[in-house]
Amino acid sequence: MTISWFGQSCFRIEAKEVSILIDPFSQEIGLRPPRIKDNIVLVSHQHYDHNNTKELGPDSFLIDTPGEYERSGVYIRGIPSFHDKSEGRERGLNTIYIIKTEEMLVCHLGDLGQDKLTDKQVEEIGDIDILMVPVGGKYTLDAKGAVEAISQIEPKIIIPMHYKLKDVKIDLDGPEKFVKELGLTPEKVDKFKTAKKLLPAEEMKLVMFGM
Repeated sequence: MTISWFGQSCFRIEAKEVSILIDPFSQEIGLRPPRIKDNIVLVSHQHYDHNNTKELGPDSFLIDTPGEYERSGVYIRGIPSFHDKSEGRERGLNTIYIIKTEEMLVCHLGDLGQDKLTDKQVEEIGDIDILMVPVGGKYTLDAKGAVEAISQIEPKIIIPMHYKLKDVKIDLDGPEKFVKELGLTPEKVDKFKTAKKLLPAEEMKLVMFGM
């Protein structure tokens, strides 16, 4: 499995014979949007920095609601959650996605903004290998909230997202507070390649992309 990050919450997961794009953004955020060439496209919620699917081709399968899906040998489960601390009254709903491919489980928390995950959500998320977690605050979990979510899920690999980059026009915190709060030294990558046999056995691992 190869994971690429385009900024904000947008990742491409390339597995055997399948490509998955998560939360494609529009150019208004200040970054160049990825070209959609993927078999599966996931959208966690309908905000412009997560739902740019206007170039979606006929061969791409779009998932933008909670539920269970299977496509191209990939199993996907969408779990309902909230974008804010007021049960969606401020910023609406958010979908957490669990992606199963190549015998690994990836969890993308989208724009999760709840104080903490509910016991039911933690149970539905289950045992996760790779967790993509928002850390920039303002509209989502902040550094402290992200670390709380990580402690609830206990993944093997942590990938922070949705934080301030030089060209991003959205007001977010940078990743520094999160890295300090988490207390792990990050492994910095341009692309992250892994396999089931390469996952850490005990200690959590922090992976951060260079932009």
